[in-house]
Amino acid sequence: MIRVVLPHHLQTLASCGREVTIDVDGVVTQRTVLDALEAQFPMLRGTVRDHLTLTRRPRVRFFADGEDVSHESPDTELPASIVAGDKPFMIVGAIAGG
Repeated sequence: MIRVVLPHHLQTLASCGREVTIDVDGVVTQRTVLDALEAQFPMLRGTVRDHLTLTRRPRVRFFADGEDVSHESPDTELPASIVAGDKPFMIVGAIAGG
């Protein structure tokens, strides 16, 4: 089971808590985690990734084991701590302002 932490607005949209658990078949990557998340919570499709290109939305960041992995390839394997469920994969809405 992969643990995923969602920002408040996605929790509200999905009617779930701050942290959800999902099953991922095969290699655990950003892509497979997001595929499984959107399969379990279809209302989240298009909120984290673009509908057509499946690329990360500009103001969304991904963190794995405390590291920002937003700009890594979506097919890069996530750390063992995420795979084992020891740490959550975090989806964070970026805050902009001056």
